[in-house]
Amino acid sequence: MYYLVNVEDKACIPANLLSMDITEATKKVLRESYERRILKNLGLILSIDDVEIVGKGIVVPGDSNVYYTTKFNALVFNASVNEVFESEVKEIVEFGAFAGIGPLDGLLHLSQIGGEKFFYDKKNKNLSSRGKRAIKKGDIIYVKVSTISMKSSVNDTKVGLTMRAEGLGKDEWIASEKKVQKKDKPAKKGE
Repeated sequence: MYYLVNVEDKACIPANLLSMDITEATKKVLRESYERRILKNLGLILSIDDVEIVGKGIVVPGDSNVYYTTKFNALVFNASVNEVFESEVKEIVEFGAFAGIGPLDGLLHLSQIGGEKFFYDKKNKNLSSRGKRAIKKGDIIYVKVSTISMKSSVNDTKVGLTMRAEGLGKDEWIASEKKVQKKDKPAKKGE
């Protein structure tokens, strides 16, 4: 899920940026400090905008930097367990598939694709259940976050995905499940 968060923090503006417009220099420092970083209490910071300097800068004797109290908006991505995403399969590997959820990639393990057993098909570069169903790179699928471990960097963050629940998978799988459910439903009186 994407959030817009209002943040207040101190910005340390180095002397070499003081020749710039102070708001632009502050925005540059804040973007370098926050963007593409994961903060445990917020999530993955995607962008910093609407930077406002609150009050006058503070100069500390013996320090060439100027410190400003700032307020700004941060666009944040933070996935949670059981959240459902429409996702694109980015890569097929022997043990599953990697699918994009927002700016992150999650692992869809072979055991989490569906009720039947799936196998890696090296020849066709897909994951299939002996020809009945298959997933390949570029497919659009519906996945649910089963586990998430947010670390300090995107590369260290681990996201586990599943498609085992009803209503998840590829569109044609979901449509065929609905047809089977309608077919198995007993007819009402007068039908």
